[in-house]
Amino acid sequence: MTTSPLLRRLWTTLAEPTLVRRSVVSVSIAFVLVWAVLLTYNFINYKQSFTQDPGLLKYGDALLDSLTPYNDPAQAAAAVASTNHWTNVRRRQIGQLPGVAMHELRDSATGLVVYAPAGLEALNIPPPEQGESSSISEPIVQGEHYRVYAGRNGRWALRIIQIKRSDTDFLNSSGRNLVPYLLLAAPFVLLPVWLSVRAGLRPLQRLARRIAQRNTDDLQPVGFNARHRELKPLEQALDTLLARMRQKVERERAFVQDAAHEIRTPLAVITAQAHVMARSQSEDERTQAQAHLEQAIARTSHLAQQLLDLAALDEAQRPAPRDLDVAQWLRAALAQAAPQAMAQQIELSLDAPDTLPARLDLPALESIAHNLIDNAVRYTTAGGNVAVGLRHDGALLHLVVQDDGPGIAATERSRVFERFYRGLGHAANGSGLGLAIVQQAVRRMGGQVQVGDGLNGQGVGFFVSIPPRHSA
Repeated sequence: MTTSPLLRRLWTTLAEPTLVRRSVVSVSIAFVLVWAVLLTYNFINYKQSFTQDPGLLKYGDALLDSLTPYNDPAQAAAAVASTNHWTNVRRRQIGQLPGVAMHELRDSATGLVVYAPAGLEALNIPPPEQGESSSISEPIVQGEHYRVYAGRNGRWALRIIQIKRSDTDFLNSSGRNLVPYLLLAAPFVLLPVWLSVRAGLRPLQRLARRIAQRNTDDLQPVGFNARHRELKPLEQALDTLLARMRQKVERERAFVQDAAHEIRTPLAVITAQAHVMARSQSEDERTQAQAHLEQAIARTSHLAQQLLDLAALDEAQRPAPRDLDVAQWLRAALAQAAPQAMAQQIELSLDAPDTLPARLDLPALESIAHNLIDNAVRYTTAGGNVAVGLRHDGALLHLVVQDDGPGIAATERSRVFERFYRGLGHAANGSGLGLAIVQQAVRRMGGQVQVGDGLNGQGVGFFVSIPPRHSA
């Protein structure tokens, strides 16, 4: 049997959680708790009434005192019979007390029964002993619990027998009596709560409509001007998020523009040299054009790889940290840079402990070390020195790369981490992305990178501090 679309939509609407329904349900649960508390309070008072305020004892003594003026057995019997009748009528009206109350009156001197209702004799409850004062007893007859009042004065002996009310009977009857009061109060509580929640959610709904009506490329502040204190943090969080998105979009737009500009130059060189190779009749010209073409291709490949590295570092998802020996890994990284350094007669040195185990983001560490070492070798003059240092102070891992090359002017050091920025006065080719990649990788690892002096007061030094998680 298939359900109709209307029933499915109705079920979806009812099953969907809402703040209004949750508030109403919460108040309903509160009503149930109030009912339970009141029932418990009444039950405690009921239990205390047997020890602190025995109502049956007071009632029996009062009835016995009212019989003092009667000396005629017929008159006394009529008074007790009337009391017995109206007491049971009242008990039935209340509907709380089990069974009936049976009043028995005897002559105090002779013990003869003056009045006894029908059915009392069948209970076979023994009469009180002579000389007994007013008291309450709780005999068990035929498996039923009774409460029996027994009292006497100079003329009459009175007994009142009633079934003892169980705790379950009391809780059932008391609970039923509380329900009408709670049902009567419920509309006066639930309706204001429902109206209050709906009114309270109205500003949030307006904010949602305002956001839904915005264009997909509109990243300006929401401009909602929330009046309610509870909505101000939400509006501020949205404005902060939009501001971050604006900055990210602006960075990406600038990045694309700069990348296109940087790629245009080597592509133009490739096109020109390819044209020369195709048209030239001289072997020397073709050889020179081929060399230029290979350089442009290498530069383009290097730029493309750095663009990919930077894009990977910009991604929110990060790889899981890996356990590695940083000292040994750094020695291998220097070994990869050694051929280029030897070709330029640059001396590489390493100051590091024999082993330094740590748990790190390896791709980010590779980006940091390779770009810093590559930049140092690339920009240091022939016959210079590049020194790499590694140490751990217990809280941070420190990586230092210094050279004695031409260095970076103090006025330019604040800009060296900008994308596609290349300092003035450098003959070496570069894309201007290496240090931007370093800074992004350091940030991803939660560290810091600073620019300082190089070796012996010359060149430049880069000082990286990152917080590793030590391996076990």
